[in-house]
Amino acid sequence: MNLIQKIKRGNLKPELYGLMVLILFINAKLPDVVIKTKFGEIIVEIDTIKAPVTAGNFLGLVNKGIYSNSEFYRVVRLDNQPYDDQKIEVIQGGLFDDSEIGKYKKIRHESTRETGILHLNGTISMARDKPGTASTEFFICLGDQPSLDYGGKRNKDGQGFAAFGKVVKGMEVVQKIHRMQDTNQYLLNPLQIDYIKILP
Repeated sequence: MNLIQKIKRGNLKPELYGLMVLILFINAKLPDVVIKTKFGEIIVEIDTIKAPVTAGNFLGLVNKGIYSNSEFYRVVRLDNQPYDDQKIEVIQGGLFDDSEIGKYKKIRHESTRETGILHLNGTISMARDKPGTASTEFFICLGDQPSLDYGGKRNKDGQGFAAFGKVVKGMEVVQKIHRMQDTNQYLLNPLQIDYIKILP
């Protein structure tokens, strides 16, 4: 009789239940999404455990299909932010149009102090103005970006940004987007996102 059968039949010793729950938690599979572009696919693991508010909002938007025909429209590199003391490297995507973004609810800010998800190479995070204004726009980090974490100095309020997952495949696509031609960080030809879908 295997472990699952023992649980179903009530034959598992009580002291082993806690261990079983821990094993299931450790082995829990976080959801992956695929971001499809003409340059290829970016596979992102979404951390619904550490960042339930931010991850849940993003997956809800994905399920509604709002990212179909959205775009990557901004690239931030060391060479195109001459007036920023705290330089970062990211690509940013989403709906871009403020009138479209305004149709979706803003979510509570989950800082990196709360979630423990730092802005490392490949981290996906939410763009925002003031804390609690994020809704649809997101960015992906190239290299480690500690100034975007809680207490970082990229934003004057010191609250950082709400990270909620990481790229697990396709960083070469992210890098290719990052090298696209821009004017003042905005792409001359925004890259269409064909869709973002949750993988089975």
